[in-house]
Amino acid sequence: MNSPLHRRVVTTESAWVRWTLTGVALAFVLLFLVLPLAAVFTEALRKGFGAYLDGLREPDAWAAIRLTLITAAIAVPLNLVFGVAAAWCIAKYEFRGKAFLTTLVDLPFSVSPVVAGLVYVLMFGAQGWFGPWLEAHGIKIVFAVPGIVLATVFVTFPFIARELIPLMQSQGNDEEQAAIVLGANGWQTFRYVTLPNIKWGLIYGVILCNARAMGEFGAVSVVSGHIRGQTNTMPLHVEILYNEYQSVAAFAVASLLALLALVTLAIKSVVEWKHERELAAAAALSPERPVAIPVLAVAPSP
Repeated sequence: MNSPLHRRVVTTESAWVRWTLTGVALAFVLLFLVLPLAAVFTEALRKGFGAYLDGLREPDAWAAIRLTLITAAIAVPLNLVFGVAAAWCIAKYEFRGKAFLTTLVDLPFSVSPVVAGLVYVLMFGAQGWFGPWLEAHGIKIVFAVPGIVLATVFVTFPFIARELIPLMQSQGNDEEQAAIVLGANGWQTFRYVTLPNIKWGLIYGVILCNARAMGEFGAVSVVSGHIRGQTNTMPLHVEILYNEYQSVAAFAVASLLALLALVTLAIKSVVEWKHERELAAAAALSPERPVAIPVLAVAPSP
């Protein structure tokens, strides 16, 4: 009997239906994705490569690029830790308030980023709940880098957790319980059992989280104060340049964001390809062939 991976896919639609649907999909991609992306690079290079480089060499542009990368470098690891912890808690345990915790994880998906930014201003602004205390101690959050990081962490929090929760729930607790019975502690169980099982979902979630962190506009726009050279990220810098009719410089920075998006897409495709290869290799194993749990080789902790 043929393997499920080698079975021929049988469809009932006629050829003209398949070609029509394919044509509509390609036209949609061309109209709403390819053409706008091409327009960004065309406008960025409209006055030549020298003007393009000048737009990127500007000190304010470099400050925006640096702040964007710093924000992503802080927000993504924080969400990595919080996302794994939240997913582990929701997927592996039953407790009162679990549904409420799941709702909190999904909250940034349902709240407008602008509203999220306003909430941080209400809490940490000069007239906010903690504003007077922060000002008295010389701590500045709103209209500074900490506020930008907090807003970015909020809007990107669900991406890693939401990738891991269904994956962990589908895997169950059997392997972790077996590892604990064999003498592994909590860290060894996570490192040698849980982490290998969730690595592809974790990588995929990190990629999505990083892409959103670098491209976030709404929440960051509210808490940043739009201080040129200090609190402007790349999306905010693009808006300011475009409003000042510096279109070439604006599209130059926008093209850099587009390049980062393309790199993210390429990494995502490679991750999916490797994941599919790993699944195909696992499916090729005989069902009767035993698969050893990696934690068996771990010495029990003292």
